[in-house]
Order: sequence, then structure tokens, then C-alpha cells
Amino acid sequence: MAQLLLLSSAPASTPPLPALELLSHRVRQIAAEPAQLVNAPSADVIFVDARVDLVGAKSLCKILATTGLDAPLVLIVTEGGLTAVSTDWGIDDVILFTAGPAEVDARVRLAVGRRSVEQASTRIQTSGITIDESSYAAKVHGKPLDLTYKEFQLLHFFATHPSRVFTREQLLSEVWGYDYFGGTRTVDVHVRRLRAKLGDLEQLIGTVRNVGYRFNVYEDDQVPAPRERSQV
Repeated sequence: MAQLLLLSSAPASTPPLPALELLSHRVRQIAAEPAQLVNAPSADVIFVDARVDLVGAKSLCKILATTGLDAPLVLIVTEGGLTAVSTDWGIDDVILFTAGPAEVDARVRLAVGRRSVEQASTRIQTSGITIDESSYAAKVHGKPLDLTYKEFQLLHFFATHPSRVFTREQLLSEVWGYDYFGGTRTVDVHVRRLRAKLGDLEQLIGTVRNVGYRFNVYEDDQVPAPRERSQV
């Protein structure tokens, strides 16, 4: 059973997708207006009613697509409205308002499944850290890390090349690029800052004497637990 959000200004007497009433999914409906999105509830799938106002629906879809939307976006249209839909709407799927319960349920399951696969493919989880490539964010033991863009790139590079040893020159080339004219000292500075932010997991970035650095991988039962701060 999924949590569905329906964006529609239609009265309750004319449901945008009647088949939803025959399914067990939880459905919340709010007005299809940008102002309503500020406090919109979370959802596994978002449906946008485009049966009457195609222009308004397109604008709403674009707003949703540019706000870092996590849920799949499905457009509800009439058969005539299908001709107006294109890739620049930023939607994941489209469905006719006359679709039956079996089709609606299948599309919900497929939309949720595809998004789960997409999210998994952009997320790296290893040794107590989680790296989300799509949002350039990282967490340690579930707590967000406040990383600069370059620190994130360095951590991401290490995590995607576990146990391999890299010289400072190699790291400079891979993370900073060939057009960077600074010295290898900048690698040491960023490693030191990154270790400080990793806290209990600072040893993930190991030093190989006279060579460079490598990313040390912990087994699940070896990951250091976060230390609790003493209460004063």
C-alpha cells in the first residue's frame, strides 16, 4: 500500500482518477496550486490532474521537477490531452483518467519500483558512511556531514575505490583535474579536514607511509560506533 498525493482542484464529486477509490492506497488530495506545495505531505507517488488545465498542469509539473522531487510524478490526462504531453514536462509517467484499478495499481507499483532502483544506484553505503551522488550529500551514522564540494568529491573518490592506494599526484589529477596548478600539499590539507569531519570514522582514510592515502573498508561489525558526548 502506497501513500499517494493527488494535486487537483476538481470537486470531490468528480474524482480525477476514479479507480483510486477502489484501491487500498492511502490518498491525500490538495489543490493544484504552487502555494499548496509548501506544506504538501510526503508521498510515494504524486499525481497531477491535467484533464482541464493543461497549461497550469505543465507549469506545476515543472515546479515540482525543479524542487528536488523525490517521488515519481504521474500526469492524469484525457485522451485528447495526450498529444500535448512531452519530455519537457518533467514527468515520470502519464495515465488516462479512465484507467481501471488494475492499470492504476500496476503503474503505482512500477513508479515506486523504478524510483527505488534509481535512488539505490546513486547512493553508496560503506563502512558507516552514506554518500548520495544525486544531492552531493554524505552522512556518518545517519548524521549529515557539512562538506565543501571538493571534500565531497574527495570522499566520493575514496569510497568508490576502496582499499586502493593513491599517491598525492594521482589524487590531485583525479579529484582536482589536470588543469589544477596547485601543489600536492592541498591534498594533505583536504584529507586532514575530511578526517576531522568524519570524527569516529577518521581512520577510513588511511595513510600509506611514503606513498599516499587509501580508503580502509570496515566490515559491518567493525565499524566504530559514534562516541556519545559527555554531559556537563
